[in-house]
Amino acid sequence: MSMHDTRTGDATVRRDRRIIVTCVMVIGGLASAYLVVLHRRMALSTTTAAEMSAMGMMVGARWHASDLLFTFGMWSVMMVGMMAPAATPVLLVVAASHARRGGPRAPLIVPLFALGYLTIWLAFSACATLAQWLLHDTAMLSPTMAAASPRLAGGLLVAAGVYQLTPAKHVCLTQCQTPMGFLMQHWREGVSGAFHMGLRHGASCLGCCWALMGVLFAVGVMNLTWVAALAAFILLERVGPYGARVARVGGVLMLAVGVLRGLGV
Repeated sequence: MSMHDTRTGDATVRRDRRIIVTCVMVIGGLASAYLVVLHRRMALSTTTAAEMSAMGMMVGARWHASDLLFTFGMWSVMMVGMMAPAATPVLLVVAASHARRGGPRAPLIVPLFALGYLTIWLAFSACATLAQWLLHDTAMLSPTMAAASPRLAGGLLVAAGVYQLTPAKHVCLTQCQTPMGFLMQHWREGVSGAFHMGLRHGASCLGCCWALMGVLFAVGVMNLTWVAALAAFILLERVGPYGARVARVGGVLMLAVGVLRGLGV
């Protein structure tokens, strides 16, 4: 590769970096704004049973298809807002790798990788929607979409804490912490390869974070303070120098809080 090609490749990498970071910031900002607006609407809707029923959240009310779609949309936006920052490092590495390789379809690689990653989290959102439907239908959720009983809340926190300490968590976290190592292990050429890599990385990410997302059922699905705290915790696990230690300490704390919550303390 000539000096000119190297400089061109470096300029492309810098341009792609700016585009990716800007897109992540915009997407994260829009998702956060939507959740804030939705939270305010739901807070106002608790003033009357009719309004709560319209939002599909009244205790004892049967859900309809519109309620499922609304809840799926809520979970999808929440997952995008929480996971987009954590996905930024791997997107930057994918962009840099393909910028230096070039090719007529190089601009499609990062969007398709992101689409594969997003597909996994949309599938998780569908599962979370079904779980919330089941909990609602069995009156195990309060009107604020939190666990109705201390034992259930404590059990969810204990389960998340235990998983934080398992080898499965460690393996998935390692994949997420080292984007270059992940790409070297799972590299595939072409646009279909980019989508497949996105799926694989999304699966690793899901394996790392699914139990943490379950904590939202304990503290309130639309508890924005906890949503922000979990997003920050996930980011610290991924990009901080002590990610594995952060994961273990968080697991121990969740275990302790879960036990105390289950005992009604």
